[in-house]
Amino acid sequence: MLKYLQCYNKTLQAQVQALLESEKLGEYLLSRYPNIHDYASDKALYVYVMALKNSSMKSASSLSKVMYDTKIRDLNAALGTHTYVSRVQGSKLKAKNEIRVSHIFKQMPEAFLKMIVSHELAHLKIKEHNKAFYKLCTHLEPDYHQLEFDLRVYLTYRERFGKLWS
Repeated sequence: MLKYLQCYNKTLQAQVQALLESEKLGEYLLSRYPNIHDYASDKALYVYVMALKNSSMKSASSLSKVMYDTKIRDLNAALGTHTYVSRVQGSKLKAKNEIRVSHIFKQMPEAFLKMIVSHELAHLKIKEHNKAFYKLCTHLEPDYHQLEFDLRVYLTYRERFGKLWS
């Protein structure tokens, strides 16, 4: 069973299954995404996220923290998280937005990282996964839906064979 691809049609699932069984899925992914990005530290990730936010979402809420998170382990449920934290400091209510990206994206193609970051940035404006949310995702990353599919294909590969990029 292809748990990461359950929401896709049976024809696509069968194609991925055939590549998986013939052990050619890794070749397919490497041909599409041969190189990994250079944003391996939390500081570099922060700079990358802020550049994307400032170029496409200037009016969105500010971010107080961006980091890779080793605690995101259930990749079927989340690849990244966004949190909105409210704290009382003296007589003022302070709000902070944070984005945490799964640590597996430290060694991934930049296209996958951009897709995850776009998804989490879109949550700064729209909390629910609805039509407007995905429209914003595709505004931030025009190939969002293809990248999400390919990332799910990679997670399927990774579950069976382990890491592809290192």
